[in-house]
Amino acid sequence: MQGDGEVLFLGGAGEVAVTVRHDGLSFEPLHPERNSSCWSSFRLQPKLENKIKFSDVYAVQLLDEGPVYVPWNTGIVAQGKKNTEMHRFAVHVITRSRKCPSAWVPCEYLFGHGNLDTCKSWVEHLSARINNEQDRPKNLLVFVHPVCGKGRGCKNWETVAPLFDQAKVNTKVITTERAGHAYDTLASLSDKELKKFDGVVAVGGDGLFNEILNGLLSSRHKTSYPPTPEGFGYFGSNEKPQGYSNHGLNDSLRTSDAVNGMLPGDSNKSDDHEPLLSTTQSAGLDISSSNPNTEPSSGDQVPLVSFPNDWFRLGIIPSGSTDAIALSTTGERDPVTSALLIILGRRMSLDIAQVVRWKSSTSAEALPTVRYAASFAGYGFYGEVIRESENYRWMGPARYDFSGTMVFLKHRSYEAKVAFLENRSTPSLTASAENVADGVQPLQSCQKRPRKTICRTNCSICKETSTSGQNSGDAIPDSSRMICKNPKWVWSKGRFLSVGAAVISCRNERAPDGLVAEAHLSDGFLHLLLIRDCPLPLYLWHLTQFTKKGSDPLTFKFVEHHKTTAFTFISSHDESVWNLDGELFQACEVSVQACRGLVSLFASGPEV
Repeated sequence: MQGDGEVLFLGGAGEVAVTVRHDGLSFEPLHPERNSSCWSSFRLQPKLENKIKFSDVYAVQLLDEGPVYVPWNTGIVAQGKKNTEMHRFAVHVITRSRKCPSAWVPCEYLFGHGNLDTCKSWVEHLSARINNEQDRPKNLLVFVHPVCGKGRGCKNWETVAPLFDQAKVNTKVITTERAGHAYDTLASLSDKELKKFDGVVAVGGDGLFNEILNGLLSSRHKTSYPPTPEGFGYFGSNEKPQGYSNHGLNDSLRTSDAVNGMLPGDSNKSDDHEPLLSTTQSAGLDISSSNPNTEPSSGDQVPLVSFPNDWFRLGIIPSGSTDAIALSTTGERDPVTSALLIILGRRMSLDIAQVVRWKSSTSAEALPTVRYAASFAGYGFYGEVIRESENYRWMGPARYDFSGTMVFLKHRSYEAKVAFLENRSTPSLTASAENVADGVQPLQSCQKRPRKTICRTNCSICKETSTSGQNSGDAIPDSSRMICKNPKWVWSKGRFLSVGAAVISCRNERAPDGLVAEAHLSDGFLHLLLIRDCPLPLYLWHLTQFTKKGSDPLTFKFVEHHKTTAFTFISSHDESVWNLDGELFQACEVSVQACRGLVSLFASGPEV
């Protein structure tokens, strides 16, 4: 094979014999007896190794003629003198940070040779090898939120954009100008236009990601409504109303926005929270695709785009206030790490919660409205913190701490009924849950929680998504998922400080282990958290446990933790709102189900 054992000059090491293997390159010093100290120094550098895997190479560049540096203390002479001008090419690879093992760091191997054609040949050969990796994107649609977090959206994109340019990834960049801009763009795209892209990237917070998610799924995900218990009064688990369509946000959000009192606004006033307001404007995108796998031939009928979809992926370059999705799926809140994961085409499945609002208020007509959440759906304390924070948007991310304190001191509880599908393989992860037909379930003494299995890269539990043969949109999986074939609905009634469902661990800087440390990214389960009314000091003790790594805040007697595939919530009042990935959602009756592996993400799971 071309290049086997060929002698090149490597910056920082001197002359090396480079060998092309099936999975990458390896190189050894040509004269180890002459430059052993140099090679030892090179191998001790934190960013460089003597092997390069093709899967870790994100770009190869032919450079102008110039110097290839060698250590000055070795006495090595390159073609007669130190640091001679020679023809050069660079191999850009990723490596791990020593301080943060989950973080990816770009580094460069600089090779030189006296012959220009030799360098060109190496560049062509290496480029062909990395282009053969099918999972790497060629065309991406990028939405940049200009003022998310502390206004880091544009700055973070400027930081990582050169990496996409080096990797020759075409990017169509749209800077959001108003609330709902990303949603409207994606909802209005035809399938032919969408298939020109290999994925959509959000440069922003969890709210922008949620907007993109809903814009894609609103008209493209076809499935039944979540199952509901007998007596709920609406449609059963496998039924759809006559004339059912997956109610997208174009129509339904006009109702919810009117309830919330939201008006169309400039996204420059928005942080992570962007109410999804539809104006049904056409996107009008124009981009040519260089990927033959995503470009339909002239005259061919364009296949419909639907989800689950293994080819089309979503990405997020964290720039928000909490970035729980990025932290939970990569282990790092680092724009460069996320950008490299996207460029290298890493792939993993992600569960999504389908939330159906049946009634926005107790007096409203029953009208099903579908929304999707990627990280968390919460009512009570969690919803009130988001609603209260809208009054202090001028404070930036600090408004969440301030509004959280205000809501905590009010210490309000809410009367509600919750029914969930019992998972008999793990019947109750904290308190013993019994079917309560009348009255309030009594508090139970804490039981010893089972050993946590934390989701990591190449997680065996999440890998079952692609091997179990399940429909990713199914609400009730079969016995291969270790759930009873005839699951039982369990009711829990009373006054709750909060009701929440975590789709993923929801890690963030304030909660290093997340809300539920053992939540997996693609196992098809929701983690239902019911926090019953309790004295204020006990509730404070519970909340402070989230800030401590290795603690377990779910062992209190007033906390119920249920691992389930679906649940239903009914409230007899309109006192609070739901929080879906940081987005407000007014609802007093909802049904929720986990859609296993509904979307694919440019990620590989947290490494540490």
